[in-house]
Amino acid sequence: MPLAIFDLDNTLLDRTASFLQWATRFAAVHGLEPAEVTWLVDADGDGLVPRSVLLAGIRERFSVDLPLNAYQAQIVELVELDPAVAVALDGLRAAGWKVAVASNGQTHQQSAKIRRTGLDAHVDAVAISEEAGERKPGRRILEVAAERCGARLADGGWMIGDAPEADIAGGRNAGLRTVWMRRGREWHAAFPMPDRVADDLPAAVEAVRSPPSS
Repeated sequence: MPLAIFDLDNTLLDRTASFLQWATRFAAVHGLEPAEVTWLVDADGDGLVPRSVLLAGIRERFSVDLPLNAYQAQIVELVELDPAVAVALDGLRAAGWKVAVASNGQTHQQSAKIRRTGLDAHVDAVAISEEAGERKPGRRILEVAAERCGARLADGGWMIGDAPEADIAGGRNAGLRTVWMRRGREWHAAFPMPDRVADDLPAAVEAVRSPPSS
């Protein structure tokens, strides 16, 4: 019963595209110059900037008081599941794999994305850091994901994600092999290299199903 654990944002779901859509709509609604979309994308920091900091920056720059719950609801409305991702996950499960999601974030927000896109129908289990009690790169969230699949990290498996520290270093430290979602970037030399690199989710799934290179 092989195990594959996937990150959510910018691995299974294209968070970058969703945020860009949101920023474009925000600029249009508030009559902002197109260049302000670039400012919003930069201020977001690829999702790594705390939402409180992002919203405070928006309030200061544009005099717009956007509540966190309103912002989060708007983002959820924009997320979509690429049909090719669903097909790849279904194929992996049909081949006998257990498939889990391990995502850092708030339980209600990440769960809402999963429900909105129907991703829950294509995986066996979900672990979100808030309810699991630990964020990646910690081991516990990956243990929770594995346990909910009826699997154990001690038996090995794969961690697939876009974050060098949270996903790749975290997966490696938990004894898993790793696939890095490149997203047009160069590897960060501060971290051990992933076992494999992929440019999209179907390619990542193919990588975990391929025999180890000799």
